[in-house]
Amino acid sequence: MSTARTGVHCILLGLSFALTSTSASVSQQNPTSKTVQAQSSDVVTRQPETKSDSDWTQWRGPNRTGVVSAVAWPNSIADASLRKLWTVPLSPSYSGPIIVGDRVFTTETKDRKFEVVTAFDRNTGKQLWSSQWEGSMSVPFFAKSNGDWIRSTPIYEDGKLFVGGMKDLLVCLNAETGDQLWKVDFPRALNSEVPSFGFVCSPMIEGDFLYVQAGGGFCKLNKTSGEIIWKSVDDGGGMFGSAFSSPIIATLSGVRQAVVQTRTRLCGVDLDSGRELWTIEIPAFRGMNIITPIVYEDHVFVSAYGGTTQLIKVSRSAEGKFELKQVWNLPAQGYMNSPVVVDGHVYIHLRNQRFACYDLKSGKETWRSKPMGKYASMIANGDKILALDERGELLLIKANPSKFDLLGSRRVGDDSWAHIAIRDNQIFVRNLKELSTFEWLSDSSPQ
Repeated sequence: MSTARTGVHCILLGLSFALTSTSASVSQQNPTSKTVQAQSSDVVTRQPETKSDSDWTQWRGPNRTGVVSAVAWPNSIADASLRKLWTVPLSPSYSGPIIVGDRVFTTETKDRKFEVVTAFDRNTGKQLWSSQWEGSMSVPFFAKSNGDWIRSTPIYEDGKLFVGGMKDLLVCLNAETGDQLWKVDFPRALNSEVPSFGFVCSPMIEGDFLYVQAGGGFCKLNKTSGEIIWKSVDDGGGMFGSAFSSPIIATLSGVRQAVVQTRTRLCGVDLDSGRELWTIEIPAFRGMNIITPIVYEDHVFVSAYGGTTQLIKVSRSAEGKFELKQVWNLPAQGYMNSPVVVDGHVYIHLRNQRFACYDLKSGKETWRSKPMGKYASMIANGDKILALDERGELLLIKANPSKFDLLGSRRVGDDSWAHIAIRDNQIFVRNLKELSTFEWLSDSSPQ
């Protein structure tokens, strides 16, 4: 694969999450695993459970960091410790699943025409409802091998799902029934271009408002009505604009703000007004800044495809003006993997297919693994990391800053570019053509 095509590959496979469509009848395949066959069925109107801290409600989990606080994970992901509960066949998607109470939500692009969102019972795989709209698109020819399907990870809040569609749409659904409550067409509303590679950013919520990188910039919306309140951080859209990253909210130098990575810049944005508080250029090959920024104390960690890995300190002068300082800079290049931070060390999967660990304060690379997959989504809990690579290889890694410490690996699917998700003792894997749920057994001995 050429460098250019590899770059597009990382764009398109992007930071997404899939909610699917179709209902289900369950056929017993073995004593511990079920395969759910897609069929049409009536909507099941069951009230979702109240959201809890263990729910996986958005991109990279409860806090958008890829880090969860849960009971200690077992030391094994072998068949005897981690069993498959059910699998549902689906059409393609690069989105990762969202889990709220007894429900799993996922997306798919069906018949190259419809974008579909489906709710399943998380314990049985039974379809509860499905909702769809016309909204697929064709990506540029040099990226065709990577697919035209939906890639943004939705978000759940207050009984609603907010879903990004490829043609720069944002759709709000009733999470109980799947009914469409409102839809925003950003190109029509803002006279912006349809992004060449589709809507990639995963929406973010703060209070009564929803924030998303769409419409060729960073937008704030009323989450109840879908009204666009402002657009900021204009990146021009089109082939060389429209973000591949997703925003976060953090407190830097005492100021709560959005941290926004565009194709070319990293910015701090005032949540009320949309005013840019600070900005710094982040060089990358053809604007392929893809990973979600990571905030550590008053610092921001970034790693760019075709660029470098660096830590930037954000401070303020006596007059209150924001000041930026590059604390350290390394030649390592990130790909699409958004890293996780454990005890002052950042764990990342690099463009050269190796996992690496960096001491955030010094910038020292403490270890680098041998080549593995091209990409890996990661979740950290305590001193362990779950990583799922694009081949469907699930890895259980010790968060050890001294060495790459692989506790176990297991194939759980194929074409697994969507972000892995977890709730309690269940692991959710969205492969290109199916959604599967695995369960850690209670008799597995934790560390």
